[in-house]
Amino acid sequence: MIRAVLFDLDGTFADTAPDLGAAVNRMRADRGLPPVALSETRRVTSLGARGLLGVGFGIGPEHTDYAAMRDEFLDIYQHNLCVHSQLFPGTAELVDRLEQAGLRWGIVTNKAQRFAKPLLEQLGYAQRAACLIGGDSTPHMKPHPAPLLAAAEIIATPPAQCVYVGDDERDIRAGRAAGMATIAVRYGYLNGSRPDDWQADHIAGHPSEIYEFIS
Repeated sequence: MIRAVLFDLDGTFADTAPDLGAAVNRMRADRGLPPVALSETRRVTSLGARGLLGVGFGIGPEHTDYAAMRDEFLDIYQHNLCVHSQLFPGTAELVDRLEQAGLRWGIVTNKAQRFAKPLLEQLGYAQRAACLIGGDSTPHMKPHPAPLLAAAEIIATPPAQCVYVGDDERDIRAGRAAGMATIAVRYGYLNGSRPDDWQADHIAGHPSEIYEFIS
């Protein structure tokens, strides 16, 4: 029996790729470079600054300029968190149905709290979420189960009565390790991988299918 639904944030609950991609292109514009297509930055959105700087500038954490460019990227993004970001179509209706059914819901993301909390506020869902666990809320990030177990404790719901929904294999691994049912969403960013290979309990092509699985 499912009593609570926990969502990953970027690529699952909200489509944040446009604003993250815009931060990279702002950096490129400042350097006299042409923009990178959203289709290129979108596919690595789940990897955060590492993935986006990799696509935008071809550098990784080992590069001598990476730390400074990461800080520049995050500063730009922090000031433009929710310009074009929005819930995926059908997510608002899903949340309404969960609440009407008396089910609790929350967010568990690898995004740091200083970004996740104001983003959820600007989207208009911070007060409705039963919990918000960020990437810096516990000593470990997903795919470690610690963030999900922390969420279950906050909402006072046994992990076995929770389902975790995500768009990355790390989400499914974390959910399974926490003893939760898992749902992979095809409409997310996927990080170049196939949800069919993640061993999720269910794969949803639309948020409405999430409710069908738990009801």
